[in-house]
Amino acid sequence: MTILNPVKHITGQVVALLGNADLEDESLQTKPLNKATMVFAGMAEDRHAKLVGEANVRFRRQYAEGTPIRNTRQLSIVSTEELGVIQKEMDLPEFEPGWIGANMVTSGIPDLTQLPPSTRLIFSSGAALVVDNENRPCRYPGDEIDELYPGHGKRFVKAATGRRGVVAWVEKEGEIRVGDSIALHLPPLRIYPHG
Repeated sequence: MTILNPVKHITGQVVALLGNADLEDESLQTKPLNKATMVFAGMAEDRHAKLVGEANVRFRRQYAEGTPIRNTRQLSIVSTEELGVIQKEMDLPEFEPGWIGANMVTSGIPDLTQLPPSTRLIFSSGAALVVDNENRPCRYPGDEIDELYPGHGKRFVKAATGRRGVVAWVEKEGEIRVGDSIALHLPPLRIYPHG
């Protein structure tokens, strides 16, 4: 797309891939993978892979709950840099991305959570993802963390605000592996004056 510009001075890397294909598992937790297959419905190894989902509390300002909508939250992407800050803010000895349902961990992309919507993440494998939006923190990951570190989970929302990463959807199918490089292609940055 000609409106998108490659960012030549930033190259990210895939540090970890995680998924959970168990449709019966009601926890947020995801488990490490060596590679992941991106299909138009999402990450084939994860239960969130689908083209159409149902509107939930995240979309309450737009649609009635249960309304069929395009699934733009196919993957949750976080960064090692931002996870390190969350861990420190929560005063935890460790912080696993699987605790918060992450599907991909990156490094080398500064302020990952601040990437604008429509940013393309193009992987050395050829697969490509489109950033939909910031993934705002909620209390549910805190509940998961509390099971491991009682009393610490309540700190998650504050610690993760502006650092929880982004959600994305698959634009180009392909396989992604740990170690793949990531090129950024950014849309023009504009503020809509009538908002």
